[in-house]
Amino acid sequence: MDSRLTQLEETASHQARVIEELSDIVRTQADKIDRLERRVTLLMTRAADWEAESMGSAALADQKPPHW
Repeated sequence: MDSRLTQLEETASHQARVIEELSDIVRTQADKIDRLERRVTLLMTRAADWEAESMGSAALADQKPPHW
């Protein structure tokens, strides 16, 4: 009976350690996801600004100069 109790305690200890490691991994991944989401948002904003600027240039490029 004593060896069975020792085995259960070892199993519980091992599981607690694994859960702690997995928790750390999940926390690290959540931080990375947050940083990546901020970067994607920034890149999308920059791309939208660049597209808006280039659309303005394209509209001017399609127009004939005033002396024509």
